[in-house]
Amino acid sequence: VPVDAIPDIGENQQIVFTEWMGRSPQDVEDQITYPLTVSLLGVPGVKTVRSYSMFGFSTIYIIFKDDIDFYWSRSRVLEKLNSLPAGTLPQEVQPALGPDATALGQIFWYTLEGLDEQGNPTGGWDLDELRSEQDWHVRYALLSADGVSEVASVGGFVREYQIDVDPDAMRAFGVSLEDVFSAVKMANVDVGARTIEVNKVEYVIRGIGFIESLEDIEKSVITVKDNVPIYVKNVANVVFGPALRRGALDKEGAEVVGGVVVVRYGDNPLAAIKNVKAKIEEISPGLPKKTLSDGTVSQLTIVPFYDRAGLINETLDTLNSALSEEILVTIIVILVMVMHLRSSILIAGLLPLAVLMCFSAMKVFGVDANIVALSGIAIAIGTMVDMGIVICENILKHLDEAGAEDDPLQVVLRASKEVGSAVLTAVATTVVSFLPVFTMEAAEGKLFRPLAWTKTFALIASVMVALMVIPPFAQILFAGKLKGKTLKRILFGFVTASGFIVLLVWLVGIFRGNVPHILWFVLSIMLLAGGGYRLAWDFIPERIHLWVPRFTNAIAALLVAVFLANHWLPLGPEKGVFLNFIFVGGMIGGLLFLVQIFQHFYGTMLSWCLKYRMTFISLPLILVVFGGLVWLGFDRIFGWLPQPVRTWAPISYVAHQFPGMGKEFMPALDEGSYLYMPTTMPHASIGESMDALRKQDIAIGQIPEVDMVVGKLGRAETPLDPAPISMVETMINYKPEYLVDEKGHRLTFQFDEDAKDLFRDVAGN
Repeated sequence: VPVDAIPDIGENQQIVFTEWMGRSPQDVEDQITYPLTVSLLGVPGVKTVRSYSMFGFSTIYIIFKDDIDFYWSRSRVLEKLNSLPAGTLPQEVQPALGPDATALGQIFWYTLEGLDEQGNPTGGWDLDELRSEQDWHVRYALLSADGVSEVASVGGFVREYQIDVDPDAMRAFGVSLEDVFSAVKMANVDVGARTIEVNKVEYVIRGIGFIESLEDIEKSVITVKDNVPIYVKNVANVVFGPALRRGALDKEGAEVVGGVVVVRYGDNPLAAIKNVKAKIEEISPGLPKKTLSDGTVSQLTIVPFYDRAGLINETLDTLNSALSEEILVTIIVILVMVMHLRSSILIAGLLPLAVLMCFSAMKVFGVDANIVALSGIAIAIGTMVDMGIVICENILKHLDEAGAEDDPLQVVLRASKEVGSAVLTAVATTVVSFLPVFTMEAAEGKLFRPLAWTKTFALIASVMVALMVIPPFAQILFAGKLKGKTLKRILFGFVTASGFIVLLVWLVGIFRGNVPHILWFVLSIMLLAGGGYRLAWDFIPERIHLWVPRFTNAIAALLVAVFLANHWLPLGPEKGVFLNFIFVGGMIGGLLFLVQIFQHFYGTMLSWCLKYRMTFISLPLILVVFGGLVWLGFDRIFGWLPQPVRTWAPISYVAHQFPGMGKEFMPALDEGSYLYMPTTMPHASIGESMDALRKQDIAIGQIPEVDMVVGKLGRAETPLDPAPISMVETMINYKPEYLVDEKGHRLTFQFDEDAKDLFRDVAGN
């Protein structure tokens, strides 16, 4: 399933990008943007057309209706561009369709830097060298990775031939600027002639004239005066120089060269990032290196400074942890409230099955996995468990009431049918209540529809599990019995032996210094205790048999609570597992204790509520009014009050305390980075803006919590980035709160409070 951090809520759009170098924004608007805009308005399915005209280029955004297919819209735009009437655009102008991607597709940013063998920056590379390597080698290599739509360059200088004419020399030789321009243009061309035959072999005649060096330009003939050729070098100075640029990149005060990788629309961003990293590993040994004057060998290296894979993995890990912890809490609640170990195992064990069925439906219906979509599964966990509890509890009740002559299979069938329709109705109401979410359009539809889909999938899957999977498993676990003492002894003897083998392996691991996980020890004790208890069944008094299930449930709940505390660590890892266990156990136990108290006094409370109906109904009415005050605010609830009443001190105080809740469309994401976007004056030069950017990055980089700061000025070489010179985008990466491994998982260490340092191994780690 395609994986991303958040859903792409951008418009269904295509970009038409047109370059017209050296022209003012007004010229671009009049001769390119306006003619193209009015022509593209007739494309089928277009909702609106927006455009920008800037120095040297035009960007037109064609917004299509949401139901229009992305690639179908691209083909319609291409047809329109290819069928423009003659004279619509200037002769040398050629509009181009932007990449098949969206602005959210910028998944990987990197810089090209010279590093030594220890990975320290060395310098020694000119910006034009780095840009040439980026444009002609790195860019094309990364573009070949699966899932990549575009790799755009940013920063540095594009090397070009520059002819600096001398007006006095041109006047002396009687040469105009147009003559120089025409001479260079005509000199930079290969000429194809006819063929000749020599010794029965045909040869193609070709005049080679492409410019390959500065000398080729210098020796280009402009004109002839009195049989004396006038060369370009006679009236101009020919040099290598930087092309006009509208973007730059700065890393912690030093100008750098880099690029941005854009994922193809509809592709899997996480897979694309993995493919890009694999391609980087493949091409890294072949990147150039040079020996500096001090003898240091500087190897050109691709250094990422924004990698969305970290955010995607953290997002999935957060949801994965939440789902795992939800299931563990659910197991504890079932063990304590239902007091039946086998039904608890059955209900909790089938939760992953329903979740996997939900993922299968996501694949079929094309729903991507992101934080919003996976939240739908997290929300549905409680409802999924409810259905299993209802089915299992009713089956247990019927089995307890059944006589010895009743067929257990028929009892389970009857119990399941009795509550099956109620369970189906309850889930159907929840599924139907989400229908309005499916009708949402535009950005809100793209954001919330995945949640509605996944919650619906999870509920439907849980109904299928509850009505079709739980009953047969319940019949086996609750009513199924092994026939024959010999078979029982063999089976439980095998369980006991397995526990002994697991315990032996665990002990051997400890003696060898390679300490296994504590779960192996717990598993061995469970197998030994369970198998040994069943083997000694006939020798144990009846009164003990009555207490064993309760004791087993308590032990199981305790073990799950320990595992939950170790996995969750709500107080932080520095407090240790024991304190976290006390906190988790106290919190869950306290809540369940309140539930037990409520259950115990429920009859009394219900009698009182029925006896004093009007008094009780006033309580929920007060709660509704109070909730409305918190949500909507005092003015929207009591705006009908006269002004003299509203100015009364108590009323005025309440009005100030309840202004209403704020609103935010997008969910908050803490990805450990910050995007700072200041702007300069619109008329500021690129040199002045670059100087301000450099000073800003140096200042931000001195903050202790900041790990890396990279600032982009202007635009990258892509239609997806129309930023002007006055616009700055600064990516600030913070240091992680904890030491983490490659997958972003928190690392924990032993700590010596007296030494105020970590325990270290032989290598000093």
